[in-house]
Amino acid sequence: MASEGSKSVASILLALNLVLYFIVLVIASWAVNHGIQMSRETASVLSIPARIFPIYFPMGNLATGFFIIFSLIAGVVGFTTSLTGFYNIFQWNAPNLHAAAMSSFTTWALTLLAMGFACKEIELGWTDSNLRTLEIITIIVSATQLLCTSVIHVGVSEVIPQRIARV
Repeated sequence: MASEGSKSVASILLALNLVLYFIVLVIASWAVNHGIQMSRETASVLSIPARIFPIYFPMGNLATGFFIIFSLIAGVVGFTTSLTGFYNIFQWNAPNLHAAAMSSFTTWALTLLAMGFACKEIELGWTDSNLRTLEIITIIVSATQLLCTSVIHVGVSEVIPQRIARV
């Protein structure tokens, strides 16, 4: 009975994460494309060290480049993890739940890295509305990914029979 509850909560959280990671993926992809198109014009007036820096974005602040790149990586990995997580959750056996737990934990670690750069970018200030949206969604998806990872780990502990050691 408890495993059915964990299975339904995990499915709901995976569906929510799938949508959130897709939004992160779309906004981060737009920001990378915008940065590539606009960097030639804006970087030409910068001094030499900043002009040759490969992660320069014409919008935002100095943390924007790192934040966008790691958000894009976390979005791709998170979207893929959510898709494969559905298959693993619907199977609901020990090997598939272990795979879902590990990929969910890896995704959460990457999302936390992107969230750290989002917090740094918020601290530095001066960002436009698209970057603020990406910052907020990244922070929200880090919390929902933590919940999803926790629920999957609870499911793993429910599926695996507890062994009692004999003396």
